[in-house]
Amino acid sequence: MNKTALSVLNTVFGYPEFRSPQDEVIETIINGENALVLMPTGGGKSLCYQIPALIRSGCAIVISPLIALMQDQVNALTQLGVKASFLNSSLDQNQAFDVEQALRQGQLDLLYIAPERLIQARMLSLLQQCPIALFAIDEAHCVSQWGHDFRADYLKLSLLHQQFPAVPRIALTATADPRTHKEISEKLQLDDAKHFVAGFDRPNIQYRIGQKQNARQQLLSFIRNEHENDAGIIYCLSRKKTEETAKWLCQQGLQALPYHAGLANDVKERHQNRFLREDSIIIVATIAFGMGIDKPDVRFVAHLDLPKSIESYYQETGRAGRDGQAANAWMVYGLQDVIKLKQMLDKSEAGEQQKRIERQRLDAMLGLCEITTCRRQTLLQYFDEHLAQPCGNCDTCITPVQTWDGTNAARKALSCVYRTGQRFGVSHLIDVLLGKSTAKIEQFQHQQLSTFAIGTELEIQQWHSVFRQLVSRGYIYADMDSYGALKLTDKCRPLLRGEESIELRKDNIEKVKKKNSSKSVKSTAALPEEAQPLWQALRALRKQLAIEHGIPPFTVFHDSTMMAMISANPTNKQELLTISGVGLSKLDKYGEQFLAVIAQFNG
Repeated sequence: MNKTALSVLNTVFGYPEFRSPQDEVIETIINGENALVLMPTGGGKSLCYQIPALIRSGCAIVISPLIALMQDQVNALTQLGVKASFLNSSLDQNQAFDVEQALRQGQLDLLYIAPERLIQARMLSLLQQCPIALFAIDEAHCVSQWGHDFRADYLKLSLLHQQFPAVPRIALTATADPRTHKEISEKLQLDDAKHFVAGFDRPNIQYRIGQKQNARQQLLSFIRNEHENDAGIIYCLSRKKTEETAKWLCQQGLQALPYHAGLANDVKERHQNRFLREDSIIIVATIAFGMGIDKPDVRFVAHLDLPKSIESYYQETGRAGRDGQAANAWMVYGLQDVIKLKQMLDKSEAGEQQKRIERQRLDAMLGLCEITTCRRQTLLQYFDEHLAQPCGNCDTCITPVQTWDGTNAARKALSCVYRTGQRFGVSHLIDVLLGKSTAKIEQFQHQQLSTFAIGTELEIQQWHSVFRQLVSRGYIYADMDSYGALKLTDKCRPLLRGEESIELRKDNIEKVKKKNSSKSVKSTAALPEEAQPLWQALRALRKQLAIEHGIPPFTVFHDSTMMAMISANPTNKQELLTISGVGLSKLDKYGEQFLAVIAQFNG
């Protein structure tokens, strides 16, 4: 490994050694070659271009899709003594001019820029006049037209290969199945690049997926019992639901803020800044929030609605536990989620090929939800990665799923769909199976059907489970042109004829746990009780310094760095410098104050 790169890692960033394959990627870029990097969230992608930027001559140009991400990165780099800036729509004309002048005069190591600004003729002309160290294309999956984060301007970034053939390029993403990986390579003209695929596994995240009963109460119990006073993100499908959920959580005494694309820019910025800079803030958001968010101490990500694909699920859950400490990915879903997403897909204006691909992705997501084996193994398999043993840290490993012979129940459900003319939704079908007397049943005389009251051996929730699993497995589908009426597919014929049987999962209804449960994932659980006062004092100092410098607390030091301080008990700057996350710049800025607090508790 390039010794200069290792010394930069030690002295500037404060880390003792590289994680594989960071060292290989960095060497590739330093040598002027191109690279395509797939690395999980929290795996250290940024270092793969930040270190070469400090070693190669000229300024590194980082293409990033989000203003907030640029500001976070520049804040963090400035704290490290790195000369970094950004160009985006948040700057006025004079501020933008100053940044451009700094670029011309060689005063910048890194410049973050939005793709729509980069491709402007004026900007390209400016870059042609300046020495460029490298181009880094962050969130490279945005180039995929089949993906949920598609940005049209990313398609034009192939011009970098044409206009700057001698400048190395590195494309990076945390989320890419084999199809998207290939698409990134082709559309960014990185066929000659070295490809680096780090493991997708995030072993510190516990995956839990359950069935909706009373989703809000389930969520509240989860937060109260396991994440009181923690930062978290809750994802919802609609803007309306984000606002209603955030309001309801506030009424329960939690600090929750909504975030979606329909909010005014100043509101979104204010909510995002509070999330980054304050403790115990929960963001309730649509997928408009989160891409590139650098907050390391998000202890949980919750989904109140089913994501559209495993890529979406992996990327959104990946925002938890970026600091490597224990975190939860928690989700509840139900039959209506499945129906709604399939209706949205059918209604979309996408071409048939894209719809087919999106249906496959949704089916894979449903498969992850309904499996009875290790979720992590299935999740990693989707990204072509093999996990030899069950993980032991997902709900299906912790509480193995029971199955039952659902053949007769499934036949009754399918027969009821057929006998009622394939014109009704799940609630009415269950009423028929249970033999209920409702106005709708009397209106259509469904009490006279052979399927009326043939399902009294199961309860309402059990029938919802049967129908959900039949939809998930493709035996029936919701017809958008008939207001969500369930209809049969050809796949159901062998089951109805008695030619095949079906095993269904017994839904595990998540029990309410007592506070301080042994399965709680508090990041400070590794600290002994006697260390808690020092921990709180260090957090207070960090918060005070963050306010003084106008930066998020984690930009001063990560939780993991402060926990290491407590364990190592440094008494001088030389000892403090040996702790991971403490570089020369931060040692100079904050070292004496942190040492003083540690000495106060250990004196």
